[in-house]
Amino acid sequence: MNPIEVNPSLNAKVPTDHTTDLHPSTEHHHDEAGNSMFGFIVFLLSESVIFLSFFTGYIVYKTNALDWLPPGVTGLETREPAINTVVLVSSSFVIYIAERFLHVKQLWGFRLFWLLTMAMGSYFLYGQAVEWRSLSFGFTDGVFGGTFYLLTGFHGLHVLTGILLQAIMLVRSFIPGNYDRGEFGVAATSLFWHFVDVIWIILFVLIYLWQ
Repeated sequence: MNPIEVNPSLNAKVPTDHTTDLHPSTEHHHDEAGNSMFGFIVFLLSESVIFLSFFTGYIVYKTNALDWLPPGVTGLETREPAINTVVLVSSSFVIYIAERFLHVKQLWGFRLFWLLTMAMGSYFLYGQAVEWRSLSFGFTDGVFGGTFYLLTGFHGLHVLTGILLQAIMLVRSFIPGNYDRGEFGVAATSLFWHFVDVIWIILFVLIYLWQ
């Protein structure tokens, strides 16, 4: 009787690579962040459509109105709104610097410039409130009055939302290891802030420069 032959390959140990255990979770995290950012961009596109409809309505009403401004109103003062515009647009560069600091894990630099962005946004809202108080017309004073307060108020609500989001991201920066695996929240908040700035530039041209 022939002896039973044992296949040597059955006794061979299968090599294990423990480093591969980390890849699925890392790739899953990147996929999640990518999907979240895509969804956020879709949200911003939907917001853009809303603002675009407001812009279109404003242009149509203005070009067809015989008496666009309310009685007794000769125009809007542009100096203070221009200063507010410079502050808000400059905050886009400041928040970008904050992002760069976070990217290299310099949290105190991130916090400093992030907080400065919040301060600049708050200054803008303060300037908007001061302007509203100084105006001699209200929401019900003609089509111009209604559209002016609707557009600037809706945009101001977005600025306030951006500041609140920034406050949340700032608090999260004090949680140890919070940004070690990704910076989606900061990136999304920064993108939202740039969006708010671009919308305001269009509003400033339509409302204050095109009088």
